[in-house]
Amino acid sequence: MVFQELNNDQRREVVNSQQRFQALRDAKEAYDAHRGSLTWVESKGREYLVRSYYDKAGLRKQASLGARSPESEKMKADFEAKRAAAEDRVKNLRVTMERQAAVNRALGLGRVPLIGARIMRALDGFGMLGSGIRILGTNAIYGYEASSGVRLDPGLATTEDIDLLFDARGGLTFVAGDDVSERSLMKILKRVDTSFERAKQTFRAVNRDGYLVDLIKPMQSPPWKKAPDKVGSDPEDLTAVQIEGLNWLQNAPAFEAVAIDEKGEPVRIVAPDPRVWAAHKLWLSRRADREALKRQRDAAQAEAVGALVANYLTHLPFDAEQLRMLPKEVVDSAAPLFAKKDGAARA
Repeated sequence: MVFQELNNDQRREVVNSQQRFQALRDAKEAYDAHRGSLTWVESKGREYLVRSYYDKAGLRKQASLGARSPESEKMKADFEAKRAAAEDRVKNLRVTMERQAAVNRALGLGRVPLIGARIMRALDGFGMLGSGIRILGTNAIYGYEASSGVRLDPGLATTEDIDLLFDARGGLTFVAGDDVSERSLMKILKRVDTSFERAKQTFRAVNRDGYLVDLIKPMQSPPWKKAPDKVGSDPEDLTAVQIEGLNWLQNAPAFEAVAIDEKGEPVRIVAPDPRVWAAHKLWLSRRADREALKRQRDAAQAEAVGALVANYLTHLPFDAEQLRMLPKEVVDSAAPLFAKKDGAARA
C-alpha cells in the first residue's frame, strides 16, 4: 500500500484551514444565537420589548421581555451590539477563508469532489450532518485521509455518487432560519443543484451530470416495527432503502474530519469509525451476490483504510471490545487489515 504524505507546506496549510474553519463555525454559531430581532411593540398604551425568532421546529415565535424601561432598553442595545459584532466577525473570517482557499489550491490540497462537498455543506447547514445523516461509501475516505495527513491512490477515492446513511432513532432536528421550507432532502439537494430529480428508485436522486445521491438505512429489526424512512414529511421526498449490514455502521462511533474540496475550501465530513467502515467493506467484498467489479474495489478500499488506521490513526487500535457492534466473524476476518506493516510505502 503506497501513501502520498503531505509535505511540510501542505501540512501547515491544512492545519491553518482547519483552525480557521472552526473559528468561522464558532462565529456563525454566535451570530445564529442573535438571529431574529428585538422590537418595541405597543399594547394597551405601553411599549414592550419583544423577541421574534424561529424555534427548532421552524415555527416563528415571539416572546415578551418586559415593559420598556432602562433595563430593557439596555438589553436591546446589548443584543444589537453583539449581533453586529458577530456579523462583522463572520464577514472577516469568510474573507480569510477565501484567501486560505487560494493558498490551498496553489498547494494542490483539493480532494473532495465539488458536488459532494456542496451536498455535505448543505446538510451541515441544516444541522443534519452527524445528527441523522452520516457519509458512507467512498466519500468517507476523504475524511480518513484528511485526518491522516496522507493521500490514497486517486482511483480508490474517485466517485460520482454519495451514500447518505439515514438514522432517525433520535429524531431529526433542523437548524431553523428565515427560510424553513427545505424540510426534505430533495429540496436541500435542489438548493445545491437545481437539476437534481428523484430517480425511478425512490431512494435515489440524480442530477443532469449523472451524479447520484442514495439515501440508505439498516434493515428494520424487527421487520414489522415502524420507523421513519424520510428526512421530512414531504411525500415526494427520497425514501430510504433498507440494506443489510448497515446497522454496524449506524452503531459505530462517529468519525469527524475537515477535508479540502477541489476549490480549496474546507468541508466537514461525519462518517462511521474507519475501523468499522473497513471491516464492512471487506465483508461486502466477500459477498457472492455482489458484482465482481464492486467486490474488487471494496477489497482494495478496505485494505487501504485498514492500513491508514494501522499506520497513521494509531489512536484507534483494532480492539474487539471497541468493535462490539460487529459480529465476531467479521472482526476476526478484518483483523489482518489492521496489522501495522513496516513496508507501508510513503511517496
